[in-house]
Amino acid sequence: MRETEYAIVDIETTGGNASGSRITEIAIIIHDGKSIIDRFETLINPQKDIPLPIFALTGINNEMVRDAPIFDDVSEQIFEMLNGRIFVAHNVNFDYSFVRHQLQESGFKWTARKLCTVRATRKIKPGLSSYSLGNLCRSLEIPVENRHRAGGDADATAILFTMLLDWDDEGHISKMLKTTSQDQRLPPNLPPSDFEQLPEKPGIYYFYDQNKKVIYVGKAVNIKKRVASHFTGNNVKPQRQNFLRDIYNITFEVCATELMALLLEYSEIKKLWPEHNRALKRFEPKFGLYEYEARSGHKHLAIGRLNKFQTCIEVFNSEYEGVNLLLSLSQKFEIDQRFCSYSKLSPGEFLMPQKNSDYPETVAHNAQVENALEYLIGIRPSFAIIDKGRSADERSCIWIENGHFYGMGYFPTETAITEPLEIKDYLTAYASSQYIMQLVSSFAEKNPRKVYFNKNFQKKETETDLSF
Repeated sequence: MRETEYAIVDIETTGGNASGSRITEIAIIIHDGKSIIDRFETLINPQKDIPLPIFALTGINNEMVRDAPIFDDVSEQIFEMLNGRIFVAHNVNFDYSFVRHQLQESGFKWTARKLCTVRATRKIKPGLSSYSLGNLCRSLEIPVENRHRAGGDADATAILFTMLLDWDDEGHISKMLKTTSQDQRLPPNLPPSDFEQLPEKPGIYYFYDQNKKVIYVGKAVNIKKRVASHFTGNNVKPQRQNFLRDIYNITFEVCATELMALLLEYSEIKKLWPEHNRALKRFEPKFGLYEYEARSGHKHLAIGRLNKFQTCIEVFNSEYEGVNLLLSLSQKFEIDQRFCSYSKLSPGEFLMPQKNSDYPETVAHNAQVENALEYLIGIRPSFAIIDKGRSADERSCIWIENGHFYGMGYFPTETAITEPLEIKDYLTAYASSQYIMQLVSSFAEKNPRKVYFNKNFQKKETETDLSF
């Protein structure tokens, strides 16, 4: 094991991710911590066409690599030069992912300790306007030839690395090279301080891009541990590689319980619609129960597709759920079926029955519809879930009002609550959804001792209401 030797690497590729792109050129410079002791550089035939934008950037075209060795032909030599040495590169995870992936395809199982010269320069020379290799070469007066070619960029990185070794009076590089160092796993553009400040508590966390836009919201029982898990492994798929490159900052919000973290995560995703969140975006109801009044004065009930410009009484994941509810209401309250629409309608489109002399009397009919809707609202439960707080001097509360999520928050432990509605003053309101209600209802069923009903509300006749 040559612990004090470094392999400074730069590659050119056909694209931006290791799983779908290939190496077209590689340069490896061996450094013993004082000076360069060996060097290797070659073009590589990627066995696929080089896109025009890549040719425009690097100057490498299909003609240049046609007679170059394929990666398999030089894989053993590359493995021997890298094995047992510290892998050094500018934005190290990019080069490392390509080299490891192609060595694995060639039959070599290889891993290495890594050192990113972007991160090292940020630590040793903080406050520079830019840490891209080109700008560092200009600001630090590093001579560079053949920019955007593997040999030229590797030579510049080697000079930068030598400077960093000379400037590193506080031992930043040795700290970064410890096998337990988080710096080896963090995305290249993420300040370590953002990760170090993360608590080991439940809550949610936000990833931001370079424009301070939220690109991902996550929930965790242990925020720090969960965030770290995003950066482990060697997934070379483009989705993950692009995701890691996009992360420039992290913030967080501690929650008292996992349930509150789940609810806040969902609410924030719906509000911010982050680019890299996909799973929770699927939990959207598609149909609603609507009430409208025809020119005849008769009230109608209809199941239709949701429309953000119309207010519905209830939402459903499927048309089937909505039709069943409307059938049940119409039968229970003996509503004339001609005033109930069960078909799948376009937004804002409702079937309007023609004027007919045998229609029921308007006032009586409308009273039946209103009674049905009052019943529907009345059977919705109103209750609070009271649980532990973020600290010993507070408690958490989730408030459900008439079957819909009203909001959540915290109140001081010593606060005297005599009526559940008093808690609302301490809560932050959020939009309700069927998904949220499924989460809350499931928790309430499993934890009945944490559920408090207002004496004026009953979920079921057989239930015993709990007071504060």
